[in-house]
Amino acid sequence: MSVLWILCPIIAFGSAVDAIAGGGGLITLTAYVAVGLPPTTALGNNKFASASGTLIATIQYLSQKQVNFLVGGIAIVTTFIGSTYGSYLATLYASTYLSFLLIILVPSLAVFMLVNPNFGKAQPRGKSFTLVLSGITGLVVGMYDGFFGPGTGMFLTLIFTAVLGLDLLKACGTARIVNLASNIAALSMFLYHGVIDFSIAIPCAVSAIIGGYIGSHLALRIGQKVVKPVMLLVLSLLLIKVIVEWF
Repeated sequence: MSVLWILCPIIAFGSAVDAIAGGGGLITLTAYVAVGLPPTTALGNNKFASASGTLIATIQYLSQKQVNFLVGGIAIVTTFIGSTYGSYLATLYASTYLSFLLIILVPSLAVFMLVNPNFGKAQPRGKSFTLVLSGITGLVVGMYDGFFGPGTGMFLTLIFTAVLGLDLLKACGTARIVNLASNIAALSMFLYHGVIDFSIAIPCAVSAIIGGYIGSHLALRIGQKVVKPVMLLVLSLLLIKVIVEWF
């Protein structure tokens, strides 16, 4: 019970962050490990709560028509393919080089967000461009997710708006449906292998649902004024994580 008093508020906060910008797993997974759960159980419990929070956030974005189904549908398919291949690469290579790349890339992305006046504004692209880039985005981000993982939802949101020209809210909503599909697929494997501690997972899932609702509500109500700062927070957390692990 004492563990839940620690976990549930953190999971709710992480889920709110995830619903707004993606990347909440940087907070929640760290919390599960910090309270002493074995790594596999921590991953399973995190995915159970994450799927619950992402589901409620997705429903919120769908209800406000903030999802691009063309981009999201293609990205879901290629994300599965990329994630599978990325997981395979993770068994062959260390993540050292990717960590070094992220140390350079993450600050660059933060600067891009801050100095680009058009970031987050709708900039329609041609259909052929959208089809091809949606597939490539899903493939690349899926490989990153399978190989390394942290901040996947945030990268989807960023690419959907910066490259595919979706406005920031629609990018958030579209990223959530891709995340939801990925979470469900991963969760099914954790359930199959029986590594989820439901005495912890269920209360944390309730917390994640509350956080997911609050986060998506804030994003839909306030828009860029809350989404951009939260994205910068996630980028900062990712940079700290990579630097700590690097050294």
